Order: sequence, then C-alpha cells, then structure tokens
Amino acid sequence: MIRITFITNQGKTAEIAEKTNLLRASLRAQGGIPFKCGGGLCGTCKCTIESGRENVDEIKPKERKHLTEEQLAQGRRLACQTFVHGDISVSW
Repeated sequence: MIRITFITNQGKTAEIAEKTNLLRASLRAQGGIPFKCGGGLCGTCKCTIESGRENVDEIKPKERKHLTEEQLAQGRRLACQTFVHGDISVSW
C-alpha cells in the first residue's frame, strides 16, 4: 500500500492502492483537497506535491492550462489529474 500525507489537513495520512487518483484518494480518506468539477476543467484542486514528486505520473495537458511551467517545476499539480504510484506528501 501507498501512503499519502495530507499536510494541510493536520498531517492526516491515508493508505491507498497503487495508481490511485489523488483527488479520489482525498475524497475517500477525507483528506480535504478542495475541488469543484473533478475533471480538470476548473483548477480548484491545485495542490503541491511536497515530497515524493517522483511517485506521481506525468503532467497532463489539462494541467498545463491551469498551471505555469514554473508552478509545475515547483510540484504544483491538479489532484484530479494526478495518479500516485508511491508515497507522497501533499499540501494546498
């Protein structure tokens, strides 16, 4: 199992299966990542992968519409577009 730490939510942790969508994991575990659409259209689920950036999948085209190259380089992602395959810590 993979561990996600939701830093902004008092360090709450959740154990998830590999290749789980970050927003869905947050919803199931009550991790607290904010969202509205869940499909990459609104950008409200912007978050920062604080540790474990190597444990998320590639950046999607929808993310590039809401985040600058500088933000992406700093670990910003859309939770609804991000799939996790190893331990991470996330804030928003």
